[in-house]
Amino acid sequence: MTVTELLESVRRVEVRTNRLVNDTMGGAYLSGFKGRGMDFEELREYMFGDDVRDIDWNVTHRLGRPFVKRFREERELTAVLAVDVSASSSFGSAYRTKREFAAEIAATLAMSAAKNGDKVALLLFSDEVELFVPPRKGRRHILRLVREMLMFQPKKRATDISRALVFLNHVLNRRAIIFLLTDFLHSGASPSTDLRPPSPPAGEKDGMRGRDVIQELGLTNTRHDVVCLHLHDPRESELPDAGLVTIEDAETGELLELDSARSGVRQKFSAVNAERLAELDRALIRTGVDTLRLQTTEPFAPVLQRFFEIRRGRRRG
Repeated sequence: MTVTELLESVRRVEVRTNRLVNDTMGGAYLSGFKGRGMDFEELREYMFGDDVRDIDWNVTHRLGRPFVKRFREERELTAVLAVDVSASSSFGSAYRTKREFAAEIAATLAMSAAKNGDKVALLLFSDEVELFVPPRKGRRHILRLVREMLMFQPKKRATDISRALVFLNHVLNRRAIIFLLTDFLHSGASPSTDLRPPSPPAGEKDGMRGRDVIQELGLTNTRHDVVCLHLHDPRESELPDAGLVTIEDAETGELLELDSARSGVRQKFSAVNAERLAELDRALIRTGVDTLRLQTTEPFAPVLQRFFEIRRGRRRG
C-alpha cells in the first residue's frame, strides 16, 4: 500500500467512524463508563445508603465496625485499545478481515473517547507486545492509532493474551478502561483442523506461553475496567458444501484436507466449534469481565450501543 493509499484508508475510517460516533453511539460510551470515581479520597465510617462494594474489609475487621472508601470523581478516563494482530486476525470470509474489523471498531471507540476528552492508548500484540502507543489526546494522535492498526506488520504469528495483559498491568499507573479485541484463537484452539475439541481458547492455559488467561483477565479486571470484544467470523464455525477443502491453522501453518461435501464432516466441524465457543463463554463468565461477541458479517455499532446502554443501566442499578 502506497502512502497515498494509506492516507485514503485512514481518511475513510475517520469519516465512517466519526459518523458512527455522532449518529449511532451518541452518549452511550460516556454513560457506560463515567460515574464512578477512580482516585481514592478518604476512608470513613459506613453510612446507610453507601455502596457495600466500597467497604474496606481489612479496616472493618480491624476496627470492628464497617468503613468505606470514598473516591474522587475522575474528570477524564484513559481508554486502552488492546488489539490482537496475530496471524489468525488476517482471516476474513466476507469483504474484510478480522483485523480490518478490529481496526474499525477500535477507531470508533477511540473517536468516542476523544469526543469525551479522554486519553487513548494502543497496544498491538501477538505472542509478544508488538507495539505500545502511550495514552494521549487529540485528533492527530487518534489518526496515528488508526494508521498503526491498519498498517503495522507484526513480527510474530502466534497469540499470547496473558502476556499483553501482564504488560498493561505494568505500564498503566492509573485505573483505565481496557478494550480487548481478539478472536480468542491461538495455536491448538483455531477453527478445528483435526475435528477434535480443541483446548479452551481462554480456558486453562494459553497455548503458547502456558499462562492462565482466565486468571490474568480476572486479575486485570480488579485493577482496571476490562471489556472483551470477541471478534468472530461465522466461517470459523461452519463449513460450506464446497467439496474437498484445505484448512490451515494460521498460527502454526498446519494443513488438513476435508471433504466438506459430506454432511457428517460439516456437522462434526460445526459441533466441535460450537463447543469451543460455549467453553469460551463459560470461561469468560467466570472472570466477571463484560464480554461482547461481534460478527464480522454484521454491523457492530448498534450492538455496541446496546451493550453500553445495558452496562449503564446495570451500573445505575
